[in-house]
Amino acid sequence: MIKFVTSNTHKYKEAETLFKKRGIEISWEKMKYEEIQADDNETICRDSCMKLSEKLESPFFIDDTGLYIKSLNGFPGPFASYVQETLGNSRILEMASGSAAFFKTVVGFSNQKQIYIFTGILNGNISNKESRTKGFGYDPIFIPQGYDKALSELSTGEKNIISHRGKALEKFIDFLLSSGII
Repeated sequence: MIKFVTSNTHKYKEAETLFKKRGIEISWEKMKYEEIQADDNETICRDSCMKLSEKLESPFFIDDTGLYIKSLNGFPGPFASYVQETLGNSRILEMASGSAAFFKTVVGFSNQKQIYIFTGILNGNISNKESRTKGFGYDPIFIPQGYDKALSELSTGEKNIISHRGKALEKFIDFLLSSGII
């Protein structure tokens, strides 16, 4: 069984739902791990996979997500989690209300022989105000392209179809099913 290494309950639940829909069971390796500080999610993900391969024996995957805001020259980028914890949505709204932005999730998979990388992107805009529908992270202030409501206002099913994480995980699942790894 493939393990999803994350300490984030929201990420695990989202992944578990997508994998179950495709008939695959995953297990949760609930742990925190140190990440390098880098300017891109791919570098962070690849480095974390290499380090975790030394600790874990079975195949596993991780993900790293960034929020890239055009008017802030790509900030917070891969530092989205830290910025969310320190500044919060209200400060991002003050700095970037209405700006074009995108989320990028990179999924890294290690089968102990090789590391594979899968990427998903969701384009949109930073809203002008925080949605009353509370959600995970930046979801209450991010309006996906083609929508007129915040990501936090979408149903779980709708969100999984269009989300950056959903897109990256679907590519990963397609790879797993076509490669014969599972």
